[in-house]
Amino acid sequence: MQQTYPQARIEAWAMDEHRLGLKPIQRRVWAKRGQRPIALVQHRYQWLYLYAFVHPQSGQTEWFILPRVNVAWFNAALAAFAQAVGAGLHRQILLVLDGAGWHRSAKVVVPEGIHLEFLPPYSPELQPAERLWQLSDEPIVNRHFEDLDTLEAVLAQRCLTLSNLPQLIHQHTHFHWWREAENSRGL
Repeated sequence: MQQTYPQARIEAWAMDEHRLGLKPIQRRVWAKRGQRPIALVQHRYQWLYLYAFVHPQSGQTEWFILPRVNVAWFNAALAAFAQAVGAGLHRQILLVLDGAGWHRSAKVVVPEGIHLEFLPPYSPELQPAERLWQLSDEPIVNRHFEDLDTLEAVLAQRCLTLSNLPQLIHQHTHFHWWREAENSRGL
C-alpha cells in the first residue's frame, strides 16, 4: 500500500460487530458458600448491535450502536468510521474484518481511504476486535434491562469509557504477530 499511496499515512484497523439484547449475558460470580447467586433472566428477543473499530497499535477505538447488521447499516458504519478517523487521500486505512455476508456483498460502498482485508473463514481468534467484547460487556453482565433504550445508555457510557482507555485496548488487541502482519503488507 505504501507504494500505491506514498504520501499517505497508512494504518491497519480491525472491525467486528457484537449482538446485545434484553436476554442477559450471564457470567460466573463469587457467592458465599452454600448460597446460589441470583441473576434475573427475561427471555425477550430484542437486540441492538455494537460495531467496533479498533487500531490495535494505538488502542484508538470508534464505536457505533446500531439497530441491525446488514449491508445498509454496514455501509452507514463504514461511512461514519471513515469520517471519524479522517480516511482519505492522506490517511489510508486497511480494515481487517471477517467474511460475513454483509461485508462481502456487491452492494457494500467502501469510502475513499478504506481498504477491506478479509480474514480466513472460521478464524475469530485472528480478529483483534473480538477481544473488545469482554470489555464492552462488563457493565451489562448479569443485569436485567427493561428496554433497549436503557441497555443502549449503559452501553454508550461503557464505550465512552473504553475510548478513553487506549492502553487497555492496546493490551487486549495488539497481538504479537500484528506488527509482523503490518510490515508484510507495507504499512
